Amino acid sequence: MCADTGTTGGRVTGPDARDVFTRVFAAFEAAKGFMPPDEGRALHEAAVEAAARLRLPLLEIGSYCGRSTLLLAEAARRAGTVVVTVDHHRGSEEQQPGQEYHDRELVDHALDGVVPVTGPDAAAGPAAPGAGGRLDTLPFFRRTVFTAGLEEHVIAVVGRSPQAAAALGGGGGGRFGLVFVDGGHTDAHATADYESWVPQLALGGLLVIHDVFEDPAEGGQAPYRIWRRALDSGAFAEGGGCRSLRVLRRTGRGL
Repeated sequence: MCADTGTTGGRVTGPDARDVFTRVFAAFEAAKGFMPPDEGRALHEAAVEAAARLRLPLLEIGSYCGRSTLLLAEAARRAGTVVVTVDHHRGSEEQQPGQEYHDRELVDHALDGVVPVTGPDAAAGPAAPGAGGRLDTLPFFRRTVFTAGLEEHVIAVVGRSPQAAAALGGGGGGRFGLVFVDGGHTDAHATADYESWVPQLALGGLLVIHDVFEDPAEGGQAPYRIWRRALDSGAFAEGGGCRSLRVLRRTGRGL
């Protein structure tokens, strides 16, 4: 059973809003991605509430192919703001060749045999034939957003999350009305996302974390640990959510 976010501001009201949401939600369901529809609705409700109340940009960490981005962008559209979405678009650990969530359609075969001039991939050399190749989810992301007609409300940042936060963060302090953490699910990545972006969440803003499983048998624990860290900090209060999608409201300045 999915809990309410504790507000009514996120509900879809009025014939025009309902019609747009219905079309955007159909695009959400058609896009590649892993967020279930019920959790998507909870994310949208939280985003609409935060955008309407604070009139600040929204932030997404982990764009993938744009599935959840559409729901954030539709909420941003209503409030006259934008969603900033950050991803390196090379896929997370579990999406690489040979892993559980690998999708061959996302392989960029134009890079087969290509060795970068410098960087860690240069040292690794070209992928072995049949190894699966390097992923590029950016073209799929762009198609998803364009098809939904939401490009004007999406700012895509292509790069690593901590570097993007350092470049865009400035003094931090209250840049975003909602921060949605759905990036890499290792402890290192989840912690880096939390520490890089949560300082930029406004007081009263919403922190939304996906794939929070209290039982290790249900899923990885990194998102659960940052959710627990936020609650234990005393700077956040629970604000509802749906199953593995948890919503927290910022009530203080701690981390």
